[in-house]
Amino acid sequence: MYDQPSSYLSPKIQARPKANGNGNGIFAHHVLRKGELLAVFGGVVYEWDTFNNLPERDRTLCIQVEENLFLVPRPIGDGDYVNHCCDPNAGLSGQIALVAMRDIQPGEEICFDYAMSDTAAYDEFTCACGATNCRRSVTSSDWQLPEIQKRYAGYFAPHVQRRIDAQHKAERNATRAEKYRYNGVNSTSNVLYE
Repeated sequence: MYDQPSSYLSPKIQARPKANGNGNGIFAHHVLRKGELLAVFGGVVYEWDTFNNLPERDRTLCIQVEENLFLVPRPIGDGDYVNHCCDPNAGLSGQIALVAMRDIQPGEEICFDYAMSDTAAYDEFTCACGATNCRRSVTSSDWQLPEIQKRYAGYFAPHVQRRIDAQHKAERNATRAEKYRYNGVNSTSNVLYE
C-alpha cells in the first residue's frame, strides 16, 4: 500500500518519455472531453522554509497549493509528470485536480500553465514549450498578466484566484478614487470602497 503513487491519473492517460528526449510527460491515449478529470495530485504538504531546502527534483515535481504551502508527491508516480505549456489543454479545478480545458485527442501531451498555481519563485525557468504564444520565461508573477487572467478564468488555484480578485478590487478602488479626484470630490470622505 505504501508504494502506491500519491497522485491519481485517469486510465485514459499514460506517462512516457517525451519524443524529443526532454524528460517525461503524460499523454492521452483516448479522447478526453472538456471538463473531464485528468489527474489528482497527492503527497505531503510542506511550508516554504522546509520546502525550499528539499532536493531540486522534489521542488520541480510539486504544485503550490496555498500561499507558502507546496504539495510534494510521496512516492512519485505517473500523475506527477504534468509539464508546463503556454498554450495548455488542461487547467486546475480547486487546488489539486487537473481537468481538460478543451477536448483532447489521443497522442496529445497533457499540459497546464504553471501560472495557474505558482505565486512563489521556486520554479522559474526559460520556456521552450513551442507554443505560438510562448512567454519565453515562466515566472511567479505571470498570474498578474491580464491576458493570462482572461484566458484561464475558472482554472486558477484558489490562492491565485484570491490574489487576482484582490488585484482587481485594488484597481477598481484606484479608478474610483481617481474619478472622484478628477471630479473635485474629496475621495477620503465620499468614496465607498468594496
